[in-house]
Amino acid sequence: MSAVLRRRTALVAVGLAATLMMGGTALANPAAESVEAVKAAHSDAVARYALQISDADPAKRSMVLHVAEHLLKNYGKDKVDIEIVAFGPGIKLLFAHDNPNTKLIAKLAAEGVRFSACHNALKHMAKVLGHEPALVPAARIVPAGIVRVHDLAVAGYFVDKP
Repeated sequence: MSAVLRRRTALVAVGLAATLMMGGTALANPAAESVEAVKAAHSDAVARYALQISDADPAKRSMVLHVAEHLLKNYGKDKVDIEIVAFGPGIKLLFAHDNPNTKLIAKLAAEGVRFSACHNALKHMAKVLGHEPALVPAARIVPAGIVRVHDLAVAGYFVDKP
């Protein structure tokens, strides 16, 4: 195992440990798989996309989901690898309650789209809200959303912020 891979694996473990300390959020939403693991699991993909959502605008949260829908339609679910990474105010995309997008998120997840939730944004939202936000079942926790976007880019994913 390379030093970079060992470091990233350690960071995921640290993120998971920190997430477990958050309580309910961690129990309902496990840590995301490593970028290397998800890329290997989708080795037959002809296109790889990392879609970033970090905006507070609800229209942009819906738009990122519709972009994923269009990618699936264009390539077919077996030929495209899509991960939506939510951080900053964009973390609200993955909230379980009062979210008009939950059905579409579930549909996309069933078609293979992955959803990553930033642990840092979750900690911040817990302070703002006074409680830990519940996330949709499809959400997986990553230590830092922007780091996940970077790691996906380095692994060959096209990064877009619709």
